[in-house]
Amino acid sequence: MAMEFTDANFDAEVLKSDVPVLVDFWAPWCGPCRILGPVVEELANEVTAVKIGKVNVDENPDTARQYGIMSIPTIKVFKEGQIVKEFVGVQSKEFLQAELASL
Repeated sequence: MAMEFTDANFDAEVLKSDVPVLVDFWAPWCGPCRILGPVVEELANEVTAVKIGKVNVDENPDTARQYGIMSIPTIKVFKEGQIVKEFVGVQSKEFLQAELASL
């Protein structure tokens, strides 16, 4: 199951993680986010080398603002506290698997 990242735990769970982290910035009212959501959940259940989670931009505006989230869904991949990949819009599971495998 995908983790829930918040303004309160983002630093500890994402930036200080010792493994790469995929973060899905989303909102419940966003249609494309609802399409991407099950893909992110499947990845979270299948990929063990990467921490996978979501940030609800409505409930965690500070984190969304800090990373300049203007469109959702936006996926950012962090490694050692730095953004190493980012994607805007719905992505296929296969594409995301390939991107995570290249880390």
